[in-house]
Amino acid sequence: MTDPSSVQTAGRRLLITSRMPVRWGDMDAYGHVNNTVYFRYLEQTRVEWLEQMGSAVSPDNAEAPVIINAACTFMLPVNYPATVIVRMYGGEPGRSSLMTWYELLVEGDERIYAEGSSKVVWMNPQTGKSVPLPEAVRAAVS
Repeated sequence: MTDPSSVQTAGRRLLITSRMPVRWGDMDAYGHVNNTVYFRYLEQTRVEWLEQMGSAVSPDNAEAPVIINAACTFMLPVNYPATVIVRMYGGEPGRSSLMTWYELLVEGDERIYAEGSSKVVWMNPQTGKSVPLPEAVRAAVS
Protein backbone atom coordinates (compact mmCIF):
# COMPACT_ATOMS: atom_id res chain seq x y z
CA MET A 1 0.00 0.00 0.00
CA THR A 2 1.07 3.52 -0.63
CA ASP A 3 -0.02 6.81 0.84
CA PRO A 4 -2.32 8.46 -1.66
CA SER A 5 -1.10 11.91 -0.57
CA SER A 6 -4.16 13.58 -2.09
CA VAL A 7 -3.56 12.65 -5.74
CA GLN A 8 -6.67 13.80 -7.58
CA THR A 9 -7.76 13.09 -11.16
CA ALA A 10 -10.94 14.42 -12.83
CA GLY A 11 -12.95 14.72 -9.61
CA ARG A 12 -11.55 11.46 -8.26
CA ARG A 13 -9.17 11.25 -5.34
CA LEU A 14 -6.66 8.40 -5.07
CA LEU A 15 -7.49 6.65 -1.79
CA ILE A 16 -5.22 3.62 -1.76
CA THR A 17 -2.84 1.61 -3.91
CA SER A 18 -2.62 -2.09 -3.17
CA ARG A 19 -0.34 -4.85 -4.46
CA MET A 20 -1.26 -8.54 -4.59
CA PRO A 21 0.50 -11.56 -6.03
CA VAL A 22 -1.32 -13.49 -8.74
CA ARG A 23 -1.78 -17.06 -7.54
CA TRP A 24 -1.54 -20.08 -9.82
CA GLY A 25 -5.14 -20.95 -8.96
CA ASP A 26 -6.33 -17.52 -10.15
CA MET A 27 -5.98 -18.66 -13.76
CA ASP A 28 -8.65 -20.24 -15.91
CA ALA A 29 -8.58 -22.75 -18.78
CA TYR A 30 -7.26 -20.05 -21.13
CA GLY A 31 -4.12 -19.58 -19.00
CA HIS A 32 -4.93 -16.10 -17.73
CA VAL A 33 -6.56 -14.73 -14.58
CA ASN A 34 -10.28 -15.57 -14.52
CA ASN A 35 -12.58 -12.57 -14.82
CA THR A 36 -14.19 -13.25 -11.43
CA VAL A 37 -10.80 -12.93 -9.73
CA TYR A 38 -10.46 -9.32 -10.92
CA PHE A 39 -13.45 -8.53 -8.69
CA ARG A 40 -11.60 -10.17 -5.77
CA TYR A 41 -8.57 -7.95 -6.37
CA LEU A 42 -10.81 -4.86 -6.37
CA GLU A 43 -12.63 -6.12 -3.27
CA GLN A 44 -9.37 -6.72 -1.38
CA THR A 45 -8.24 -3.17 -2.12
CA ARG A 46 -11.59 -1.77 -0.96
CA VAL A 47 -11.48 -3.86 2.24
CA GLU A 48 -7.95 -2.64 3.03
CA TRP A 49 -9.12 0.96 2.62
CA LEU A 50 -12.25 0.41 4.72
CA GLU A 51 -10.13 -1.10 7.50
CA GLN A 52 -7.87 1.98 7.41
CA MET A 53 -10.99 4.17 7.73
CA GLY A 54 -12.26 2.21 10.73
CA SER A 55 -15.19 0.82 8.72
CA ALA A 56 -14.20 -2.84 8.57
CA VAL A 57 -17.05 -5.18 7.72
CA SER A 58 -18.11 -6.95 10.91
CA PRO A 59 -21.43 -8.33 12.17
CA ASP A 60 -20.77 -6.45 15.42
CA ASN A 61 -20.80 -3.00 13.79
CA ALA A 62 -23.84 -0.75 14.14
CA GLU A 63 -23.01 0.61 10.67
CA ALA A 64 -21.54 -1.30 7.74
CA PRO A 65 -20.52 -0.57 4.15
CA VAL A 66 -22.23 -2.65 1.45
CA ILE A 67 -21.78 -2.73 -2.31
CA ILE A 68 -24.91 -2.01 -4.32
CA ASN A 69 -23.27 -2.03 -7.76
CA ALA A 70 -19.97 -3.30 -9.16
CA ALA A 71 -18.54 -3.33 -12.68
CA CYS A 72 -15.28 -4.24 -14.39
CA THR A 73 -14.00 -3.75 -17.93
CA PHE A 74 -11.31 -6.27 -18.87
CA MET A 75 -8.75 -4.74 -21.21
CA LEU A 76 -5.72 -7.04 -21.13
CA PRO A 77 -5.27 -10.56 -19.72
CA VAL A 78 -3.19 -10.98 -16.56
CA ASN A 79 -0.96 -14.07 -16.47
CA TYR A 80 0.84 -15.93 -13.70
CA PRO A 81 3.40 -15.09 -12.33
CA ALA A 82 2.68 -11.43 -11.70
CA THR A 83 1.86 -8.89 -9.04
CA VAL A 84 -1.23 -6.81 -9.64
CA ILE A 85 -1.43 -3.19 -8.56
CA VAL A 86 -4.88 -1.79 -7.86
CA ARG A 87 -5.43 1.93 -7.51
CA MET A 88 -8.72 2.87 -5.86
CA TYR A 89 -10.25 6.32 -6.29
CA GLY A 90 -13.20 7.94 -4.55
CA GLY A 91 -15.59 10.57 -5.85
CA GLU A 92 -17.77 13.21 -4.29
CA PRO A 93 -19.48 11.69 -1.25
CA GLY A 94 -23.26 11.56 -0.99
CA ARG A 95 -25.27 11.42 2.22
CA SER A 96 -24.76 7.68 2.70
CA SER A 97 -22.86 6.56 -0.39
CA LEU A 98 -19.55 6.85 -2.15
CA MET A 99 -18.67 6.02 -5.74
CA THR A 100 -15.31 4.27 -6.15
CA TRP A 101 -13.25 3.54 -9.27
CA TYR A 102 -10.34 1.19 -9.82
CA GLU A 103 -7.39 0.78 -12.15
CA LEU A 104 -5.71 -2.62 -12.27
CA LEU A 105 -2.14 -2.80 -13.56
CA VAL A 106 0.64 -5.37 -13.48
CA GLU A 107 3.84 -4.44 -11.67
CA GLY A 108 6.50 -3.37 -14.15
CA ASP A 109 3.94 -2.40 -16.81
CA GLU A 110 2.11 0.95 -16.81
CA ARG A 111 -0.70 -0.28 -19.08
CA ILE A 112 -4.15 -0.54 -17.51
CA TYR A 113 -5.30 -4.17 -17.58
CA ALA A 114 -8.78 -3.49 -16.20
CA GLU A 115 -10.95 -0.65 -14.95
CA GLY A 116 -13.72 -1.03 -12.43
CA SER A 117 -16.21 0.79 -10.27
CA SER A 118 -18.45 0.17 -7.30
CA LYS A 119 -20.97 2.13 -5.30
CA VAL A 120 -20.56 1.72 -1.56
CA VAL A 121 -23.46 2.53 0.77
CA TRP A 122 -23.29 2.67 4.56
CA MET A 123 -26.23 1.03 6.29
CA ASN A 124 -27.55 -0.19 9.61
CA PRO A 125 -27.46 -4.03 9.41
CA GLN A 126 -30.37 -4.35 11.87
CA THR A 127 -32.76 -2.10 9.93
CA GLY A 128 -31.33 -2.49 6.42
CA LYS A 129 -31.62 1.29 6.00
CA SER A 130 -28.89 3.64 4.84
CA VAL A 131 -27.04 5.80 7.37
CA PRO A 132 -24.80 8.87 6.89
CA LEU A 133 -21.21 8.25 5.80
CA PRO A 134 -18.72 8.07 8.67
CA GLU A 135 -16.86 11.35 9.10
CA ALA A 136 -13.46 9.66 8.52
CA VAL A 137 -14.65 8.40 5.12
CA ARG A 138 -16.13 11.77 4.19
CA ALA A 139 -12.88 13.53 5.15
CA ALA A 140 -10.77 11.08 3.12
CA VAL A 141 -12.61 11.84 -0.10
CA SER A 142 -13.39 15.53 0.36
